[in-house]
Amino acid sequence: MSFAQKKTSVIPVAEERRRFQRVKVHLLGRYMLPDRREFPCQIINMSPGGLALLAPGIGNVGDRVIAYLDHIGRVEGRITRIIDNGFAMTIGATARKRDKLAAQLTWLANRDILNLPEDRRHDRIVPRNPIALLTQEDGTRMTCRIIDLSLSGAAIAAENRPPLKSLVMLGKVQARVVRNLEEGFALEFVHEQAAETLEESVTAR
Repeated sequence: MSFAQKKTSVIPVAEERRRFQRVKVHLLGRYMLPDRREFPCQIINMSPGGLALLAPGIGNVGDRVIAYLDHIGRVEGRITRIIDNGFAMTIGATARKRDKLAAQLTWLANRDILNLPEDRRHDRIVPRNPIALLTQEDGTRMTCRIIDLSLSGAAIAAENRPPLKSLVMLGKVQARVVRNLEEGFALEFVHEQAAETLEESVTAR
């Protein structure tokens, strides 16, 4: 690991708490403090703007931290407060990186519901074209945004939520509504999709 000497805009922790809702996650990783000591860690909750972790080596409030987390990758920020056996830190990131983190966290928070637990075959992706057409059982159509998707499910952002367990068509793909999310709902595809045609199938109109 190396510390790049560039400034990263970090949202103040009070503002971060207002803007992002943290979700409980159990992720393992490693992090480095300014003195270059490295330690293993476990993330206990996280949002696109910050996280709390259990860790054996605790720095000081204001210290810069670089962390590498399973499923997430590299994040960096500053320690905002010390907690029991660990600390909380901000995440300095661009708006695009925050959107990606939000999609990753949505997936991590809901993977058990989507029946995609530790199955690494089904990685989540954010489609190049996230706008799709969803057709409900009664024939009603609505435009929605795909938060992320895999070969066997998707998280959808939409103002209206179809009934749970109802069958819908996401583009040309038949799916079942399995869970309501804060900004939409989660789908499980009736049939596992092929990676080569996945994005084209779900965004087809």
